[in-house]
Amino acid sequence: MRQFIYLSLAYVCLTVHLFGQSSLDIELKNNSRGEQQTRDQLQRLMREYDLTPFIFTRSILIDEKAIPHSHPVLTLHTRHLTQDEELLSTFIHEQAHWWTSSRDNFAAMNSALTELRSMFPMVPAGPPEGAANENSTYLHLVVVYLEYRGIQEVLGGRKARQVMEFWSNDHYTWIYKTVLDRYDDIGGILARNRLIPRWR
Repeated sequence: MRQFIYLSLAYVCLTVHLFGQSSLDIELKNNSRGEQQTRDQLQRLMREYDLTPFIFTRSILIDEKAIPHSHPVLTLHTRHLTQDEELLSTFIHEQAHWWTSSRDNFAAMNSALTELRSMFPMVPAGPPEGAANENSTYLHLVVVYLEYRGIQEVLGGRKARQVMEFWSNDHYTWIYKTVLDRYDDIGGILARNRLIPRWR
């Protein structure tokens, strides 16, 4: 009887886990082959890794012509069909935007951004070093930190650093390099302001 109960509990836990993993609402903008493949790739990665702790919005749009962005609908492109780690990183990055923009985190974000402005009085505005403007660059210091921390949870420290180094030569170059160089300092600001999700 005890063995039956244990097996039943294990089944329930597995079912809950799989439900959480498979309950993304993924739409394709153009229904192209690349978008279909990216959807399949993301669904495969969801089966391979427990990404549930990093999901703050379940509505996903895949648009091969778009630059990835978080709002109003989390949108991914098809660039990383052969790069699982970069797709994972992009997914966690855009999900982190949803975490930082939640109403519950409004005051904490303002406090953290004030501290970041004090720590980094001068930041680049505009690509490739910075984000769209100065405010967005400060915001992305938070988001990229959470992205890095998230992919460390999923992929481990060595691979996560490789992904971050890839991005640091791709876009938001100053932001990614700064998060790598000042990881503990930025993390301290986020921890003080309770902006690090309880992923585990």
